[in-house]
Amino acid sequence: MAAVLGLVAALALGAVGEADAGSAPDTTADRFADRPHGFASLAGGTTGGAGGKVVTVTDQAALARYAAAAEPYVIRIAGTVTAEPFGAVIEVASDKTIVGVGRSGELVQGELRLGPGTHNVIIRNLTIRDSAVEGDWDCKGTDFDGIQMDTAHHVWVDHNRFSNICDGQLDIRKDSEYVTVSYNRFENNNKTFGLGWTSNLRTQITIDHNWFARTKQRNPSVDNAAYAHLYNNYLTAQADPGDPVWTYGNWSRGRTRMVIENSYYQDVQHPYQADATAELVQRGSILENTTGRHDTRGAAFEPREFYDYRLDPAAAVPALVKRFSGPQEHLGRARPTH
Repeated sequence: MAAVLGLVAALALGAVGEADAGSAPDTTADRFADRPHGFASLAGGTTGGAGGKVVTVTDQAALARYAAAAEPYVIRIAGTVTAEPFGAVIEVASDKTIVGVGRSGELVQGELRLGPGTHNVIIRNLTIRDSAVEGDWDCKGTDFDGIQMDTAHHVWVDHNRFSNICDGQLDIRKDSEYVTVSYNRFENNNKTFGLGWTSNLRTQITIDHNWFARTKQRNPSVDNAAYAHLYNNYLTAQADPGDPVWTYGNWSRGRTRMVIENSYYQDVQHPYQADATAELVQRGSILENTTGRHDTRGAAFEPREFYDYRLDPAAAVPALVKRFSGPQEHLGRARPTH
């Protein structure tokens, strides 16, 4: 019995080896584990507001107050919180979990920001949407991100939906470390998911089981990351496939070392590319109706030297990601999560 329980626990944490390519992928336990996997699980791990008071908020003032507090909190967002003024920033301090209740939790026309030194933060099960400015597709005059972090560490961004944001839906910047981005939906955007804004090589990031749909560029763009592990992601038709340069999927930039595994690219221009100074290893992905660059360069790194993970077959990725990415009804509703 102890051995069986141990195996179940390992599956729930995604801590078993690579799935056999011919086996049916698991569709339950490891999709909703309450502790992060990948780089966010290392060097002490990421627990968010675990052990702190659990609060439920329905307005901007309460969300801002608890998110910026010095003590740990599990903050449940119930319903739609509309930030005022348009593009307003909610500062998030260390030791916080921010989680949407069911599928109802939304932040509209606002940004969650993790400043320098912020650590141990979990953001789950939220919809963050509609901070785009009409007529400003390129977002040169604004900096309205969905989530922005600068020199933060131990952050887990999981099961969220980002839509119609100006400019970055998720910006991981300035030497942020030990980050995992999993099971999110990135939709309807130009500059989607960027990482870098540094000349250093410190960032370690795991990016898995995310769906990029109708997103033009930065899916993601990864500049000067020490280790970037992308697996089981699903990229579908882009917002502006007629642009021959700035419409692309994954980009290993600067001196980034990137590994891509068992992802699925459908109707994507430049599915993965690498600068001459960067490294990119790709294995096991499926490309359907793709054009442009398919770069591989160098040896990058071996993710299993850092952590164990469950690798789904690439052919199963569209169905899995469509079903399990984005907010889920039971997350944040049945019981408080980390």
